[in-house]
Amino acid sequence: MQKPSIPKGTRDFSPAEMMRRQYIFDTIRRVFRAYGFAPLETPSMENLSTLLGKYGDEGDKLLFKILNSGDYAAGLSDEEVRSASKICEKGLRYDLTVPFARYVVQHQGELTFPFKRYQIQPVWRADRPQKGRYREFYQCDVDVIGTRSLLCEVELVEIVERVFKALGIRVALKMNNRKILFGIAEAIGHADKMMDITIAIDKLEKIGLDNVKAELMERGLDREAVDKLQPILELSGDNAQKLNQLKEVLAVSETGMKGIEEMETVFGYVGRLGIGLTVELDLSLARGLNYYTGAIFEVKALDFAIGSICGGGRYDDLTGIFGMPNMSGVGISFGADRIYDVMTGLSLFPEEVNSSTRVLFVNLGAEEEAAVLPLLRQLRGREIAAEIYPEAGKMKKQMEYANRRGIPYVVIVGSQELEAGAATVKDMRTGEQRQVSLDKLATEICNS
Repeated sequence: MQKPSIPKGTRDFSPAEMMRRQYIFDTIRRVFRAYGFAPLETPSMENLSTLLGKYGDEGDKLLFKILNSGDYAAGLSDEEVRSASKICEKGLRYDLTVPFARYVVQHQGELTFPFKRYQIQPVWRADRPQKGRYREFYQCDVDVIGTRSLLCEVELVEIVERVFKALGIRVALKMNNRKILFGIAEAIGHADKMMDITIAIDKLEKIGLDNVKAELMERGLDREAVDKLQPILELSGDNAQKLNQLKEVLAVSETGMKGIEEMETVFGYVGRLGIGLTVELDLSLARGLNYYTGAIFEVKALDFAIGSICGGGRYDDLTGIFGMPNMSGVGISFGADRIYDVMTGLSLFPEEVNSSTRVLFVNLGAEEEAAVLPLLRQLRGREIAAEIYPEAGKMKKQMEYANRRGIPYVVIVGSQELEAGAATVKDMRTGEQRQVSLDKLATEICNS
């Protein structure tokens, strides 16, 4: 008989993995709630009309489409089922952003703007599975929509600082502004080639300045324009110095100057708030340009080689795709899978996350069992995860069970302990044993 399996690009998460993942989600959720963001969930499937055309041609190809079930397909041959487009009207969500936009437009009469929401749910993409790329994965999004205030950008910087501080990951936040990128294209006389310029600039770190210049000329820029661009790419100094140098270059672009002003405001607040996070202006940062209209963010881990672990930006017309124009918003998404990889690689998960049970009571027979059950109830009443081995048996077997489960404490209540009105508590990590009176057991475990 063939062993059961799961679809390519999906994963089972063991209890050990789930406890670690849950720790990440709980940490992120706690920070989101501290800033007044409310939870939102949308269905796993959306109408195809909601999803199609929102992610470009490539995105459309990666949508998982759902076959209509029931009477609709009854009586059709397999060939008819495959070719009939009417029998496929729904698809699995590709991201959390388009469903969020759909929700805002659909429920606009019930919402209070600015509307602040966070969403932690799985998304699906019919991508080719490979290392680090899955067909089903989680996104952790936080957005505020219905205001152009730059205080929202500042708040997102704070959220990034708090989340990664709580998780113990050292990170740098790179920021740029779509208006500055447009200003650069305008200043060198090629506003029409903004996409080409930014795609090339985006590769600066990987391929170096000379190769970027060569690529720009291949994309149709003349030597004079490329020479004008070079000093912009070589800007150095802190954020304020870079912005001051940019002012000279972008003086000809009203949009570019507006972008500089926005960044000055954000960096000014970040400085005054004493945010400990490294926040740097990175002119090579481009991120999904069709989508963003203002500030853009990307977070890199400093001690672990991996792509960005968090990113986002300001968009001025997200809901316009559903006929509700000029609704500005800003948001970021935390990449749970990459954060998990960083924390595993750097051994950052706290020890208590590695076991679901903190205390195991050994089962030595009917009389001992009867004495242990009230103690077990007491520990659970104090939110200490505890269990009793379900069958009376050999001590060695029960100890091995605790070891394999990674349970840190084993409590033994045998005939000797019952006589003394005490329990023997064994720390499975150090092998140390101590006697504790039964009335102090819960307090002792709480404090250890």
